[in-house]
Amino acid sequence: MLKTLKNAFKVKELRKKILYTLAMLVVIRIGSQLPVPGVNREYVREWFTMHVGEAMGFADAITGGSFLNMSVFALNITPYITSSIIIQLLTIAIPKLEEMQKDGEDGRKKLAAITRYVTVALALIESVAMAVGFGRSGLLEEYNALNVISVVTTLVAGSALLMWIGERITEHGVGNGISIVLVINIISRLPEDFYSLYQQFVKGKSIAVGVVSSLIILAIVIGMIVLVILLNDGVRKIPVQYAKKIQGRKMVGGQSSSIPLKINTAGVIPIIFASSLMQFPIIICSFFGYQGSGFWGEILKGLNSGNWCNPSQLVYSIGLVLYVVLVIFFAYFYTSITFNPLEIANNMKKQGGFIPGIRPGKPTSDYLTKILNYIIFIGACGLTIVAVVPFFFNGVFRASVSFGGTSLIIIVSVVLETIKQIESQMLVRNYRGFLND
Repeated sequence: MLKTLKNAFKVKELRKKILYTLAMLVVIRIGSQLPVPGVNREYVREWFTMHVGEAMGFADAITGGSFLNMSVFALNITPYITSSIIIQLLTIAIPKLEEMQKDGEDGRKKLAAITRYVTVALALIESVAMAVGFGRSGLLEEYNALNVISVVTTLVAGSALLMWIGERITEHGVGNGISIVLVINIISRLPEDFYSLYQQFVKGKSIAVGVVSSLIILAIVIGMIVLVILLNDGVRKIPVQYAKKIQGRKMVGGQSSSIPLKINTAGVIPIIFASSLMQFPIIICSFFGYQGSGFWGEILKGLNSGNWCNPSQLVYSIGLVLYVVLVIFFAYFYTSITFNPLEIANNMKKQGGFIPGIRPGKPTSDYLTKILNYIIFIGACGLTIVAVVPFFFNGVFRASVSFGGTSLIIIVSVVLETIKQIESQMLVRNYRGFLND
């Protein structure tokens, strides 16, 4: 690994890209420590402690602690991620956006510009909601118009700057910039999380208990990483045969190909959608100062993932059942709007392609749908296991950490993709890649 890394730095172009990426990441980490002026950071910590849940833990992880520290990057790239998802979904519903998506490089540039505008709008809405909603409860040291405007301006500017840095990394650095920013934020929280696990399960225990606890924690983490890798790289290839055609005096065609159907077609989106939907009522109630009592209070406790799998309060684990159902539902829903078997079947028919043993047209579409539904279910079950394991250990052993299944999926996916990009650039220059070492 060290030898191949050394070889990578010998390539001038690749070395410049890696150093540029590292420099941008240093800027991000510095910005994550700069506090927003006029904000009571202790209020944020107390509020966060009271509303620990999957969405809050994930928000803390993907912002690299910026939200908890209430720094200038508190919103981080969450508005950009939300904006990207919204635009991607709207391309299915709005024909004009769908045309842009299919219009090559110019269309993608227009969509990217729209995504930026929506990102700034979302950042403005979120920052105003935080400054006004939390400001009344004690977020601001002095709740007045000047402080509200100052906080809103700082948070929007910080989110826009991070979006710009992400795009610059994509253009001049290594890998997808936004994904790299997201991963470095999550990784920055891991040392604190592992230290917390060390203090809870290893420190002060006998040598035997400490060793066994360390091995169990290590085995769980490695097992989840392996499962995420299998989900990320798992593919079902559907064979496709193209009929031979006569062009002039020559016979062309007859090639064999395949349609790769990923097991985890929807990626991490189902978990993000499900956790966000579950935590949305809790966050809204917090904005208005409603703590919850009686029947509705019990409902809010059931939605909070911090109460799941607790042996003394198993009734709240009903919320976990709802969470699993939502993950599976969104896995099917997101795949259905991003993968169209009928369109693929029609394109294959136009190009003279067919699946051996399956007639072209609707039978091919039905066959792809059947296979896809089977694959989605496997992927959704895998996602559910990765997502539920942290909840189980948090509820039973109170092993609360900021990273969970969502964070692991993001880290593994982005790291694998970045390594593949570096490897491909090295192979072009006749260097051995990271994956071959």
